[in-house]
Amino acid sequence: MTITFTEALLYAGAMVILFLTPGPVWVALMARSLSHGMRGALPLALGVVIGDFTWPFIALLSIQELSGLYAEMLVWLRYSAAGIFWLMGAHLIRTASRPISTQNKLTRPGFVAGFLAGLLVIIGNPKAILFYMGVLPGFFDLSSITLPDIIVIALISSLLPFTGNLLLAAWLGRIRNVLSSPKALTRLNHASGVLLIIVGVVILLT
Repeated sequence: MTITFTEALLYAGAMVILFLTPGPVWVALMARSLSHGMRGALPLALGVVIGDFTWPFIALLSIQELSGLYAEMLVWLRYSAAGIFWLMGAHLIRTASRPISTQNKLTRPGFVAGFLAGLLVIIGNPKAILFYMGVLPGFFDLSSITLPDIIVIALISSLLPFTGNLLLAAWLGRIRNVLSSPKALTRLNHASGVLLIIVGVVILLT
C-alpha cells in the first residue's frame, strides 16, 4: 500500500462530514424504519453500501488510467477537489432551510424493494462517479496508487456510511426530530457546510 494513515484518516473524516448532510437516504431510512423497523432499514443500507463501494472503485481505476497519460492532470484535479467541497459547503449553507423530500418508491416494503431502493439512490445517480473523480485526487497521490489502496479507499467510502445508516435507523427518534424541525435542520446544514469548506482548505494545505 502507498497511501498513508494520515491520508486515509483525512478522507474518512470528509466521508463522515458528507454522511452527516441530510439527504434522500436519511429520509428513506426513517420512513422504512417507522414502517418496518430495522428489517426495513437494513436492506436499504445494504443496497447503498454496494453503490458506495462501486463508484469510488470505478473512479479510482479511471483516474489511474488517465494519470498515466496526463501526469499534470492530477495537479488540476487537486484544485478541483477543493473547489467541489467549497461549492458543496456554500450550497448547503445557502439552502440550509430547504425541506428534504423523497420518492415513495424508496419506501416500498420488502427486502428486495429496500435493497433495490438503496441501489437506486447511489448507482442511479451518475453524478456520484463525477464527484469521486473530482474529490479523490485531493486526498491521495493517485499516480502511485495500487489495487490494495483502491480497495481500502472503496471500503472507507462504503463502510463508514453503512455504519452511519445503521446508527441512524437505530436512533430513529432523534433523527426524526432533526428532520422534522426546520430550525434543527438549518443548524445541521450550516454546520455541515462550514465543515465541507474547511475540508477544501485542508486539501490545498496538505
